[in-house]
Amino acid sequence: MPPAATPTATPGKVPRHLAVIMDGNGRWAQQRHRPRAIGHRAGARAVNLCIDFCLDKGIEALTLFAFSSENWGRPADEVGALMKLFMNALEREVDELHRRGVRIRFIGERGRFADAIRARMDEAEARTAGNGRLALNIAASYGGRQDIAAAARGLAEDVAAGRLQPGDIDEALFDSRTALAGLPAPDLFIRTGGDHRISNFLLWQLAYTELWFTETLWPALDAATLQRALDDFASRERRFGLTGAQVSGAQNGMTSA
Repeated sequence: MPPAATPTATPGKVPRHLAVIMDGNGRWAQQRHRPRAIGHRAGARAVNLCIDFCLDKGIEALTLFAFSSENWGRPADEVGALMKLFMNALEREVDELHRRGVRIRFIGERGRFADAIRARMDEAEARTAGNGRLALNIAASYGGRQDIAAAARGLAEDVAAGRLQPGDIDEALFDSRTALAGLPAPDLFIRTGGDHRISNFLLWQLAYTELWFTETLWPALDAATLQRALDDFASRERRFGLTGAQVSGAQNGMTSA
């Protein structure tokens, strides 16, 4: 079981880790009769708003699905525009994020990115490695199945080399080989754009995450929408396979202690 799976239903509780699928950039642009690239540019502004919100609320980790492993199959001009936007963001935003105490980490297969982008990723991670105010994870060329397969492959290699016995492998060890190792599992997942699916995002990590969907397109995101998600999260009883009575009893016990 990932380490964050602890029953809680405290009113007003803020999630420690927020995971977001930023959907709707293309549709936002189409509604305005603009190229899809304009929607992606507007979506970059929403990223800054989301980071600001997390810093303001004291959220410890934010994982954003920026570019899936399947997105490489989109039209070449759109992929090119996304790569240019990604490079510009790396050049423009890292200094400010570092100043604000944000640690940046990229998860996904980097091999398909251009050398210049990979170099910028490495620089951003190295520069912000010591920051602790917010762990910002950018999922780029990422897929949940890919993440699970990579973790399994690494464990299999250790078994084959004699460094590990098959019986040593449990959920905690497997979790330590996944892309978000060292972080609590996401407490809250948000998807904008109206679709109700997780689209191969963090399949291992979302096992007990609360899911929240909104019709709002990503570039139209505002703090009020994010606050509605947090308010809904705070109202939910998170049982992690237990009964409501067990969760209540555990909480009462913690209160008496």
